[in-house]
Amino acid sequence: MSDQPFADKTVVVTGGGTGIGRAAALDFARLGASRVIITGRRKERLAEVAALHPAIAGVTADVTTEAGAEAVAEAVREGDGTLDVLVHNAGVFRFTPLAALDIPTAQEVLETNVLGPVLLTKHLLPHLSSPGGAIVMVSSRGGHNPGPESSLYSASKAAVHSFTRSWAAELAPRGIRVNAVAPGFVRTDAYAANGLSQEQVEGLFAGVVCSVPLGRIADAEDITPWITRLAEPASALVTGQIITVDGGMDIAN
Repeated sequence: MSDQPFADKTVVVTGGGTGIGRAAALDFARLGASRVIITGRRKERLAEVAALHPAIAGVTADVTTEAGAEAVAEAVREGDGTLDVLVHNAGVFRFTPLAALDIPTAQEVLETNVLGPVLLTKHLLPHLSSPGGAIVMVSSRGGHNPGPESSLYSASKAAVHSFTRSWAAELAPRGIRVNAVAPGFVRTDAYAANGLSQEQVEGLFAGVVCSVPLGRIADAEDITPWITRLAEPASALVTGQIITVDGGMDIAN
């Protein structure tokens, strides 16, 4: 197999300024992609990642809006107008205990995790290589193994699982593949975004690591090889699959 499977390819990664999205963008660039367009709401974070590799370019956009999705499509058109890989990584986690549920939080989770992928896919679908295009969703084990106080997040990721299988069936006649990676606990900024201090985050991980059969919490770099692998041409017969990367938590529960 080529060590540059994405040579001359154009890739879009949403939520590319931090965490899994950042690591995925760097991996696609390292594996030969000629253009890696990363999106997000924080311009400075995108600029930091773009500075790490000349193939990476940032587009500041809120892809839960028509204007944001169209801005990403315009960035694709500024190249040759062809998109080879779309990675839906942007997402938010919020604690949502049922007794304290509020509508703004519900809207934030559902708009980001559900509406965003739908809207951006609609705008970019005309540009996806057909045949040969690939969509990779970054989901969560919560989509099929939900926990307490995270019902909205888990429901949003169950929707992502459904998109993966439904879109795979719908787009297969066009030669476009759709797959998902469902991580367990990963060291990202998501916990700090929920107001947890670093000490609280480490306490959380210390409490859950005993439930991970392989004995450790994942880093973003543990997840990204599965994203690139599902996107590359060598996986041409893989579609509609959801790969869980959780250190074995599913088999322990």
